[in-house]
Amino acid sequence: MAEIGTDWRVVDGVLTAWFDTPSLVEGAALAGRIGELSADIAVDLRATGLRVRVDSGEYAEAVSAAARDLGLVADPAVLQALNVVFDSPNPSAVRQFWQRALDYVPTDDGGLVDRLRRDPAVRIGQATEPRPLRNRVHLDVVRPSAAVEQANLGEASGPFGVRHADPDSNEVDLVPGGALGEGTETADWQAVFSAMACYRTPSPAQQRELTAAAAALAEDAGFPLLIDLRSGLVIIDSGKDQWEGDAHGLELDFADLAEKVQSVARKLGAAADPGLPRFVQLFLDAADVEAVRAFWVAALGYAPDRRAEASDIYDPRRLNPVLVFQELDASEAERRRQRNRIHFELAVPSDLAQSRLAAIVAAGGRILDQSADRRLLADPEGNELVLVTEPGDGSTPGDA
Repeated sequence: MAEIGTDWRVVDGVLTAWFDTPSLVEGAALAGRIGELSADIAVDLRATGLRVRVDSGEYAEAVSAAARDLGLVADPAVLQALNVVFDSPNPSAVRQFWQRALDYVPTDDGGLVDRLRRDPAVRIGQATEPRPLRNRVHLDVVRPSAAVEQANLGEASGPFGVRHADPDSNEVDLVPGGALGEGTETADWQAVFSAMACYRTPSPAQQRELTAAAAALAEDAGFPLLIDLRSGLVIIDSGKDQWEGDAHGLELDFADLAEKVQSVARKLGAAADPGLPRFVQLFLDAADVEAVRAFWVAALGYAPDRRAEASDIYDPRRLNPVLVFQELDASEAERRRQRNRIHFELAVPSDLAQSRLAAIVAAGGRILDQSADRRLLADPEGNELVLVTEPGDGSTPGDA
């Protein structure tokens, strides 16, 4: 790894870098340079920087050189990836259910992954001990209405009529999204908890121009738009609830920004793909929401939602899934004692592992088990997190 420089780390099996940028526009300039190198490099553009993931080291030094040329500096300390793990006595059946619910693709190790490389991966391990009671963890998945119907998960239940359960009784609220507005001016946009438009861009030049235009429009509006670039695709996203005024707290009508972005995209010949938008968030039930929430803020480096009525915490760079907390009746003693069938896995660079572990323990976490590259941890109510590092990732040794 030394030959590709110090900007890069292996995170969740992928060579990854984060470059700080002062604005979306300057980040878009680097994204354009990266697109000239290869269409297969995944770029996640944010108002404060961009994450770059490459499948091999072939392009890593060229990306770093382009960043240096623009005066941008890497910050490996922010890199991490949060994923979901199911413990199941019947992994095959569980995998089939979640593949339909999420529209993910199978991986060689028996898990599932988002083909767009945006939402958390799913890993499925073999479990032996019975865990019959309802989990304290579930997933929310929002997809376009047609996609929800095509998932064909059977009869829904729950207070909102969107709850489904896999063969192990792990739950997902599969929520149908809808149009962002009633007019044709924002017809390309779906409201899937976030406001999102996914544009097919057949040429690198078209992708580069749309990215630059969307970044400039967002910059002018003062809105921290999320722009993800994949091969032949530009995904433009508000972030959860950020299109709503009470969430972003700006003097801004997001529909106006969405309309301008749509107009530019169509003038460039980019076509919206209405089936692609998807939003995934993670729910934890807790008897002491404040204590459990504080643990996960520290463990993940997340920030609390600005709204007083919201229990959400989120990745400040909006690269990892939102966590939401809801109150669990303290009288449900058996359910609180049962080990969940779902836990989370956090991959971090090896040179950050010790400092992250210290933050977790300081926030009330317990170390249940550990090896050289995996530490099994529990929050104050027993919800589990596996902290994963990857030896030989090129980062500085000594504190992992």
